[in-house]
Amino acid sequence: MPEAKIAPSILAGDFANLEYECKRMMKCGSDWLHIDIMDGHFVPNLTIGAPVVTCIRGALPKGDSFFDCHMMVSEPERWVDDFAKAGSDLYCFHYEATTEHEALIDKIHAAGMRAGCAIKPKTPASAVFDLVPKLDMVLVMTVEPGFGGQKFMRDCMPKVEALRLKFPELDIEVDGGLSIDTIDFAADAGANVIVAGTGVFRAQDPQEAIAALRTAVNKRQLK
Repeated sequence: MPEAKIAPSILAGDFANLEYECKRMMKCGSDWLHIDIMDGHFVPNLTIGAPVVTCIRGALPKGDSFFDCHMMVSEPERWVDDFAKAGSDLYCFHYEATTEHEALIDKIHAAGMRAGCAIKPKTPASAVFDLVPKLDMVLVMTVEPGFGGQKFMRDCMPKVEALRLKFPELDIEVDGGLSIDTIDFAADAGANVIVAGTGVFRAQDPQEAIAALRTAVNKRQLK
């Protein structure tokens, strides 16, 4: 099982002060920064685009931070080059947003980024099995995509278990409702990349929260 990676979701941060918030998370021990891109079409909410990612990258150079861009967008093929130029490290598209999965993965890799594929709660894990040999990560959503602060859906954990059993070296990310109270369910299922928004940004001590999430994943690895 790959090493633990904690990826605070900046959707839960202060958008009036994103540079400060991103640097704060890195100082608190995060491995990645999870950046939620929503277009108002694939999901009902609208967040940020490549120009904002470009600005954040200007404040946090490559090598100092890893940008995990979760593309909750229609036509994910359309935005690959823009996000590569903006400084994205990983471009995670939704399985449900395209029918040209392998071609999209190839395009992402050609642009110099890692490729991830996200699945909604109602999409079975088996949908991505044939794609995993080309993917760098699979994201199992544990809430319906589109809004932060939702309740963790424990019934998505069998999908994580199935992926971990079949692909022991795959980065498996979980996103939605993760906190100190729910991390053990995800860690025990085999997730190693943990996205947490409000559970970290609004914690009394974000550094302690990040460390606790990492400890839970590392404990599972020792079992």
